[in-house]
Amino acid sequence: MITAELRRALLTAAGKGVRPDEDPLLRPGPEPGCYASSLPFRLDRDDPRAAAEALAARLAREPWIAAAEVTGPGYLTVTVTRDALAGLAVRIARAGPACAGSDALHGRTVSGPAAADPAAAPDWPSARAALAAEVTARLAATAGATVIFYPERIVVPAPALASPVPAAVAYAGLDAVRFALARMPPGGRPPRAEGIARHVLGNPAYAVRYAHAAAAAVLRWATSLRMGPAGFQPRQLMAPPELALLDALSWLPERVAMAARRGRPDEFAGYLEELAARTIDTMSTTGFTTIPSISSERLWLADAARTGLAAGLALLGIDAPSRL
Repeated sequence: MITAELRRALLTAAGKGVRPDEDPLLRPGPEPGCYASSLPFRLDRDDPRAAAEALAARLAREPWIAAAEVTGPGYLTVTVTRDALAGLAVRIARAGPACAGSDALHGRTVSGPAAADPAAAPDWPSARAALAAEVTARLAATAGATVIFYPERIVVPAPALASPVPAAVAYAGLDAVRFALARMPPGGRPPRAEGIARHVLGNPAYAVRYAHAAAAAVLRWATSLRMGPAGFQPRQLMAPPELALLDALSWLPERVAMAARRGRPDEFAGYLEELAARTIDTMSTTGFTTIPSISSERLWLADAARTGLAAGLALLGIDAPSRL
């Protein structure tokens, strides 16, 4: 999607000498549909501003890019057209799980376990490490890397040193434990079963799944009214919450690649939390809760949010419920 296409456009504009799996160093810009890159500093350490100006001139020729500007000593800020940003609603909904994919790591080979069983780990750090290895391999494969999967082996603890992980799974559920482990950084504090089991939006393990259910509920309600996505007019998706959600969705393939590059699935889980917050905010507005305001464009956006969240949860090995 947009960040995947922008990565390719940046690397193509950079020309020879840049690897196809190079990190474009993208960061969020000042408003929805804006993307900043510090790639010029890597291309020309002596004169990054000249490198940024050359990139901007080439990127400005793309019809889906509204502006490419150089700021400071050599930072590049790219703004896509509003039609390109709004059009993501249709593109993501139609792409399905493939909306998270890219060729960002094409040519790389990584290894990892095909699956991990957190409940078999002797302690929380071991459970986190096993799940991180599994999710990182899955993220890398989605970003285009060749992954060599191997069976996961975990030493089962002795009865006298019973692991706390199975008890947490029994109390909170496997999906809640998997999300808590996925968002746990290296050396992070182990989750508390009573905390990750709570059905409140302050609990990320619940909030991300709730957001998917909220988007699904909008579509289910529209179906009961015999409404559905039809003709699409991008300019109707202009409300601030809608633009913020579209912007968050645009980052999905790049967040997958970034987390895989760094071996940090917790960063991808954090992104899903952000996407969930944007989804809940948007699905709660009157544009999605009142019959006169609901439109084909908004139904496409609800479908895109549902699709993006489902794809992200699947990469963590977690079900995406339609009802909670």
